[in-house]
Amino acid sequence: MSDSKIKNMEGFSAVSGISRPTLSKYFNDPASVRKSTREKIEAALEKYDYRPNIYAVNQNRRQTKNIGLVVPNLTDPFFAGIARTIEGLIVKAGFNPLLLSSHGGPEQELSNLNSLRSIKPAAVLLAPLGRASLADQVATFAEEVPTVLFDANLEGIGEAFFGSDNDQSINLIVDYLCRSGEPPVFFGMKTPINPNAYKRQSAYIAAMKRLGHEPHLIQVDGEGWNFEEIGFQEGAKLLTGPQLPTNTILCSNDRLAIGMLSAAYENGIKVGLGAQATLRIAGHDDHPFSRFTCPGLTTVSQDYDAIAARSVETILALIDSKRGLKGREEALFEGRLEMRGSA
Repeated sequence: MSDSKIKNMEGFSAVSGISRPTLSKYFNDPASVRKSTREKIEAALEKYDYRPNIYAVNQNRRQTKNIGLVVPNLTDPFFAGIARTIEGLIVKAGFNPLLLSSHGGPEQELSNLNSLRSIKPAAVLLAPLGRASLADQVATFAEEVPTVLFDANLEGIGEAFFGSDNDQSINLIVDYLCRSGEPPVFFGMKTPINPNAYKRQSAYIAAMKRLGHEPHLIQVDGEGWNFEEIGFQEGAKLLTGPQLPTNTILCSNDRLAIGMLSAAYENGIKVGLGAQATLRIAGHDDHPFSRFTCPGLTTVSQDYDAIAARSVETILALIDSKRGLKGREEALFEGRLEMRGSA
């Protein structure tokens, strides 16, 4: 192999003796050049250890092969998991996924979208922050770039939205908790960042009334994405304070429930279904860690494989048609009860 290091396509053209237009044609579609030319290019690539900047190549196309993927926070294994699934589907379809995290901040969310705009993506898949999102500016972006939302909805923004059916999933777990023990209280944050939390709270109230039970909301202080810390600190106050009206707590999400489980352990409270247990705790989402807590966390899974598949299928259809959908598409996917030792 030559010691020469080619930095750009012009340099590669000079050393390989192949014209710049022919190289561009090859990198856009190898099958578009003659076999003999293709073999010559591939031999030169090997000899000079040259790999083109795929993003620069894409910039010269009328439509790039880049698909942006923006999630609220990649430190959350839930979003890391669904992002990994979506990335795999995008690659399988022959596109380049560009994964960005908003780190829980609306300014970073907009910065991510502006960065994607600068490289002319074919489309963008966005899991928005929700309540904290700067909706007007996100809407402006979605008018310029084909955009599909998933996980959290921003009403009227983007070509489509796909997420979980919170009414169905909350009804499912409230029914189970009421059948198997005392009716639950609902533990959540006063000002949650994600709109799913509001929908789950409303669904809990409706489910309890439907079953003839009085709803009890416990809304605690807390901001941002440190759900385990909030669940631990506020859960400790709850468990060591005045007696609860029930021995069953349904948390708005699994991460709050994981913090609550830790608070119970620290205060010597046994959680679960056995004779020695005095408290039941349940969550929502089937977070990747929920099956490994002690005891395992009873929860409702989100079908993020189906959400990911439908989101990618829709974005590819948008790219292929080069037109928007006839109307904004929305679909909600049902959850599945995961019964474990905590409730």
